[in-house]
Formats: sequence, structure tokens, C-alpha cells
Amino acid sequence: MMKKVELVFVPAPGFSHLVPTIEFAKRLIHQDGRFSITILIMKHLLEPNSITYLPSTAATEPCIKLIDLPQADPPSPDLSKYPETYFCTSIDNYKPHVKRVVAELVDQSLSNSSSVRIAGLVLDFFTVPMVEVGDEFGIPSYLFITASAAFLGLMLYLLARYNDRVDAELEDSGPEWAIPSFVNPVPIQVLPKPLFIKEDGYAATMKLVKRFKDVKGIIVNTFMEMESYALNSFLDGETPPVYPVGPMVSLASGAHLSPNGVHYKHIMTWLDDQPASSVVFLSFGSMGSLSEPQVREIAFGLLNGNFRFLWSLRVQQQKEKEKRLGPNDSRSIEDFLPKGFLERTSGHGIICQWIPQVEVLAHKAIGGFVSHCGWNSILESFWFGVPIVTWPLFAEQQLNAFYLVKELGLALEMKLEYRNGDDHLVLEDEVEKAIRCVMEGNSDVRRRVKEMGESSRKAVIDGGSSFTSLGLLIEDMVGNI
Repeated sequence: MMKKVELVFVPAPGFSHLVPTIEFAKRLIHQDGRFSITILIMKHLLEPNSITYLPSTAATEPCIKLIDLPQADPPSPDLSKYPETYFCTSIDNYKPHVKRVVAELVDQSLSNSSSVRIAGLVLDFFTVPMVEVGDEFGIPSYLFITASAAFLGLMLYLLARYNDRVDAELEDSGPEWAIPSFVNPVPIQVLPKPLFIKEDGYAATMKLVKRFKDVKGIIVNTFMEMESYALNSFLDGETPPVYPVGPMVSLASGAHLSPNGVHYKHIMTWLDDQPASSVVFLSFGSMGSLSEPQVREIAFGLLNGNFRFLWSLRVQQQKEKEKRLGPNDSRSIEDFLPKGFLERTSGHGIICQWIPQVEVLAHKAIGGFVSHCGWNSILESFWFGVPIVTWPLFAEQQLNAFYLVKELGLALEMKLEYRNGDDHLVLEDEVEKAIRCVMEGNSDVRRRVKEMGESSRKAVIDGGSSFTSLGLLIEDMVGNI
């Protein structure tokens, strides 16, 4: 009789973390029928698009069970001035609820000799402190990194560089860093901004990274053909085994995520009418927004270049920068654009807040992608062979942009977001020039991206590098029983 194996996933409550986590869970159960997976959801911390996304997963994958955790106690109001610490504390406060569910699953397993056995916890960058729960029950934990192997290398470098000096402070200036997971020295200016806030982002990050050495293995959403240099840098005997199992790309239809089904149909029908590789796609992620002056510069760049475009636009409000144009805002998108822009581009472009990104990138009409450089977007773009123009906004996106442009030669630079230029507008002529470069049919970057896309698809099929790596991970997990 085939031994049944249970895994408990504890993902961070963000859309960009949930999607690859669930795709990884699907990949596991499809590659090995012994697995069943329970995913613990911190529903009260989710944004709306995540809440919409999850039910379809539960309906289509009988071996994946979603459990909504009860709402945890909120952090002390005193922490509200430290956003990174507040977020990490919000997640950490779910530990008692995670412990209760794991205890119930362990009891079920022990009470029935034919039941499945729990082989491990699969934790996220932000939930890695839950390794304590696994330790309490004698269950090994694995860390799933939803970012690049190069980013993992940066985290391990911080740990080695500062080790127990959690009170150390990164200087927002100074030399480049020789990080083992990068070929080239890395300018300190492209490191994630929260690392430069000693009492908040830096301290919170180091608290997480210190737990990396306590896991049995590290799973990364990448593949060997793309990040061989970074992945080989972990063969030092000190890092837990690293398993590249990506790319995890959700190919399911995004129609059910659309706030308006008619709108979804309009986008796809319009793309069907456009020539092959003629449309530039602009999108800055589920959390990305632009200032009003920057929106106008992009609009003029599109207008001057006479480009066909599809633009997913969210605008920062002047009075409250973090608030984005939404359904309760009295102004329309038109109010933020140059006068007459929509009339002059009618039939030539579409601007809206929500766009089914994977289906758009898969469409033959798309020729280039102006992107915030979130790791999921990068992998999706490569999967479909669409070259990127970099426009990072926050988190590790600056590092990703540097990595793509300077290390891998797989993107064109519009902006790398060096810290001293945060308020610098990208002007209309720069926008026009960068888009024109990426839309050139025979560019070297376009050729390399298409080759990388082919490699990414081969990596996940039987015999591919990620398929093989996942097999090794499965062997390790099953060996825990």
C-alpha cells in the first residue's frame, strides 16, 4: 500500500506569495500521488484579490485543503510607526493558531494507523519563525522562497556579514558589495530600502534570516538554467540543501478575478484585433501605483511614440500617498491624464485598473512589458518570451531590476530606482526611447528572453532540471516519515 504523506503550508498573506505557493502545492501533488497538502490561510490579513483567488483553488484540487485561521491579536499600536515590524508581528501572532491546527493534524495521524503522516511544514520568508511549531512536534520545516536565488544569496550574505550583530546598521552609501550569489559587485543603492531602517526593516529582516539555518531545506521559485551562478554559490556546506523547483507560473484563466466580466472580454477581444508583437503592456503589480506627474510623463511618451498599449494604472493620491484610485474615488482615470489623451488614443490603447496579466503576456499581440520587476511577473514574462523594461517601485524590485539588466542581460533599463533618485521623474522622452527599444523585433534582449522562456518550460517537465530537483526534495520529505 502506498504511503500517504501530508504537508502543512504556512504562506505569507500576500497575493505575490500565495500564488506561487499554491502552484508549488499543485506541482507536488501532480508529480507524486502520495501527497496531500493543507494550506493555512491568514484570511484577515489578505487583500481582496487574494480572497477572490483562493476559492477556485479549493474547488479544483481535491488533495489541497485550505484552512482559514481565526483572526490573531493585532500588534501593539505602538508598533504602527514601524511598518515592517508591525507586519512581521501580525504574522507572528498567528503562531498559536498554527500550533493548534498542527496539533490536531498530528493527533489525527496518530489515532489511525492507516492515516497519512505529516512529513513537514513548508514555511515562507515571513513565516519562517513558525519553525518553532515544527520543532515542538518533531516535524522538519522547509523554507519556500518566492523570490530569486540571488535574493536568497543576499539574505544569507547579510547573515554571514553581520551574524549576531542584529543591532548593526547598513549605511545608505558606500562601496559595492561582493555578494557570492552575484557575478558583479552589487551597488548598495539597489538593496531593499527597509534594510536601511535600523529599528524597523533591518531588525525585522535579520530576525527572519537568522531562522534560515534551522530549516531542513530551502525551496526556491527559480530554475537552474536561469540562476546557475547563484544556485552554485550555495554549495558551501553551511547552507541547508537548496532545491530550485520553478518557475511556478499560474496558467489558469484570470477571468474569475475580474471585477467586471465585460471588461475582461473587452481587453481580450481588443488584443485579438492587434498585430503580432505590436502592443506594449504596462503594469506595476497588485500594490504598485504612480504619482500624477509620472502618469502624465508616461502618457506623453506613449502618445509621442504612437505606441499601441495596454496599461494597468493605479494613481497615488496627493494627500494620502498610499491610497490608490479606487471605486470610492470621485475622480476617474481621465482626470490624471493629459487633456484629450483618451480621445487621441481611442482604439489604439486601453487603460484600466485591473488586467489579467498571465493571459495578456501569453497573447501574441504583446511585444514588450514595462514592469515593476516583481519576481512572479519576471517569471511569467520569460515563460511567454516577452522582454521587460525595468521600472521597480519597492521591496526587492530594485535588486531584481539590477539582476536582470546588469547580471543576466534579460531586460532593458528604464529605471533601476537608485535610492537618491526616488523622486526623480522618468520623462516622456525616456519613456518613448525605452519602449521603442523593447519593441524592436530583432533586439538581442528579445532573443535571449525567448531562449530563456524555452528553458523555463523545459525545466518543469519530466527530465528537466526543476522536475529532477523536485524529485530529490520529495525523496527527502518522504524520508521524514
